[in-house]
Amino acid sequence: MLGEPPVIDKKETRKRVESILDNYRLYLLQVPDDMLPKITGGFSIVPPATTNAFRSSTESTAIKRIEWEQKRNAFLERVQKAVNRLPAYERQIIIKRYMQQEPVFDYQVYNDIGMSERSYTRLKGKTFLDLAYALNEIVFKAPV
Repeated sequence: MLGEPPVIDKKETRKRVESILDNYRLYLLQVPDDMLPKITGGFSIVPPATTNAFRSSTESTAIKRIEWEQKRNAFLERVQKAVNRLPAYERQIIIKRYMQQEPVFDYQVYNDIGMSERSYTRLKGKTFLDLAYALNEIVFKAPV
């Protein structure tokens, strides 16, 4: 016989999804300073190496930046695909509340889409669970 199915920890799942959505907004705006190339030369008493493996700090920075942008773009695409799989009202809530560049409050969203606060809160809770499933970010309670 099969045992009890695992119980979803809704509070922790919601925190994880909100964290992902906050990161989504930040990734749209973020370019870290350490990814910028150094423009001052480095001087050293050590003679240069005579190998063919030459890589300047500018090349290293460019490679790091490309790798970071690839990871960022993969993350953004993953979130966008998951949101696009949601039903229309749920998708509208997530996009208006979390995926705009300017932060918006819940009351602005539910007034904008013509929904009562209670209905909005219920649908938003369901939306977070659906999005957690789509992102494969569900948190289960530890078995007792």
